[in-house]
Amino acid sequence: MATIRICNMHFYAHHGCYDTEQKVGTHFSVDLEFDYDSSKAETSDDINDAVSYLDVYQIVKNEMSEPSHLIENVAYRIKKAVGTQYPQARDIKVRLYKLNPPLGGQVEKVCVEL
Repeated sequence: MATIRICNMHFYAHHGCYDTEQKVGTHFSVDLEFDYDSSKAETSDDINDAVSYLDVYQIVKNEMSEPSHLIENVAYRIKKAVGTQYPQARDIKVRLYKLNPPLGGQVEKVCVEL
């Protein structure tokens, strides 16, 4: 069993409830983690027996490009899409960070974890 972690993927996207967030956009960061049975890949050294990090990144990128009001919705879509593409993925965790959120004060980031 292996744990895959793709950390600190950065995106500029249009998620948020405020018009400015939807129109102008802001910076986001995503961490994704899941377990899968890697025993075949461990012995074969063949990418076809493993989970492709590139494919997983593209899934995250595609979901981040679709505007949403709530980051909870985006995190859910990422989790669902990864699970659909890779049914062998177990215990999928998505951490979606909105950087410098418009909260009326100095806040580095907010995060939703599913």
